[in-house]
Amino acid sequence: MTDARSMHERMLAGDLYITDDPQIAADSRRALQLAHRINTTDPTDTDTVRALFTELLGHYGDGAEIRPPFRCDYGYQTSFGARSFANFGLVVLDVAEVTIGEDVQIGPNVQLLTATHPLEPGPRRDKWESAEPITIGDNVWLGGGVIVCPGVTIGENTVVGAGSVVVRDLPAGVIAVGSPARVVREL
Repeated sequence: MTDARSMHERMLAGDLYITDDPQIAADSRRALQLAHRINTTDPTDTDTVRALFTELLGHYGDGAEIRPPFRCDYGYQTSFGARSFANFGLVVLDVAEVTIGEDVQIGPNVQLLTATHPLEPGPRRDKWESAEPITIGDNVWLGGGVIVCPGVTIGENTVVGAGSVVVRDLPAGVIAVGSPARVVREL
């Protein structure tokens, strides 16, 4: 490869990269340590939990709440908007940016997955990967067990039914259900 950028720089740019970069490893360790502290802190100690989320995430809005357990790749790639709420078991693979708007409601065991891998067996075997950002608009409700795939944008005021798998963008103001999620009606 003739690209002079580090794998960390390639990852942040959304290009193919391999995770053997020392900065990527350090960022991952930091996120694992902070998530562990979040997940083992007394959940009624809301000030400490909030401080840990503020340290871990790129942005943690006023009045936001994420109920542990919580898992992420790096943390700093995730923005969690004001007054948004995530129930137990949120997983955010934030290799690319994950933007969660304001007043969002996230059910238990939701997965926001930005990471992707080559379809060709050779590059995949060689551990190349990349990522595409996820954007969740204001006042969205993701039901329990929803999976949002790489590159998806969900428009404001949209509701995604429990267990749905969102593989393409959803417009604002609709209800979507199923796997793959499809719009069933407008709000």
